[in-house]
Amino acid sequence: MAAKAGAAASFIFMLFLLNIACQAQLSPAFYDSSCPNALSAIRTAIRSAIAGDRRMAASLIRLHFHDCFVQGCDASILLDETSSIQSEKTALGNLNSARGYNVIEKAKTEVEKICPGVVSCADIIAVAARDASSYVGGPSYAVKLGRRDSTTASRTLANAELPAFFESLESLISRFQKKGLTARDMVALSGSHTLGQAQCFTFRERIYNDSNIDAGFASTRRRRCPRVGSDATLAPLDLVTPNSFDNNYFKNLMRNKGLLQSDQVLFNGGSTDSIVSEYSRNPARFKSDFGSAMIKMGDIGLLTGSAGQIRRTCSVVN
Repeated sequence: MAAKAGAAASFIFMLFLLNIACQAQLSPAFYDSSCPNALSAIRTAIRSAIAGDRRMAASLIRLHFHDCFVQGCDASILLDETSSIQSEKTALGNLNSARGYNVIEKAKTEVEKICPGVVSCADIIAVAARDASSYVGGPSYAVKLGRRDSTTASRTLANAELPAFFESLESLISRFQKKGLTARDMVALSGSHTLGQAQCFTFRERIYNDSNIDAGFASTRRRRCPRVGSDATLAPLDLVTPNSFDNNYFKNLMRNKGLLQSDQVLFNGGSTDSIVSEYSRNPARFKSDFGSAMIKMGDIGLLTGSAGQIRRTCSVVN
């Protein structure tokens, strides 16, 4: 038994060292020589997309999150279904929900025009999330670059590893810890729900049956989300400022006005109450922690060096 435990510990330590080695190969200056105009081209494409659809900012941040939580930050979420690839686009957490694939592809097309075969789709997703945050008032942080793209995807892993809208606080903390993220990281990243919208079926149970919900808020949400039907009807995750990156999300949680169950559990008498309270009072601290957590999340499961490939088109392997 002791030998098995020792072997397991050694394996985990080796994985830790491998992740450190991969992180060391990333740098914000990775493309400074090989494609100096890459970040400018990506930024232009992202700003254009959000200017035409403000909701796209939330979608691009979420796309990066959903990419990193499945196989790591390797652009596996962008791969289409083939005879040999299980597309993550059809996983429960992404189907008819994840957006922005075409925006990333557009940015990739623009980058390919100036530097063919140089910039990975995985890096473009990471940069797009940062640019989306910055464009709508969120933090701008240094994105480490040098990721490579996977040649596989996994719908099975996506169904197993993406957080669900009905999860408990303990389950969420455990899920994030398995990715190397702390409870504080989780709360900060959840603050991205200051942007975007959710479908009726994801919050119906909460607005009709939960007790830890403001009565007026529940009544407002029920008007467009009946007990039966209208599953795809959208509601803003932040009713106050749905298109601006601010700390109103946390203020809403303290008033029992979290739209999703997985939002409100962050402030419901548990271990993360104090973090929510802090962010509700200190927007600068929230934005700082959000940027740090995004950088940390961007280090999950990296492909670097000669691993993977640089896809020419993000939706298919070369």
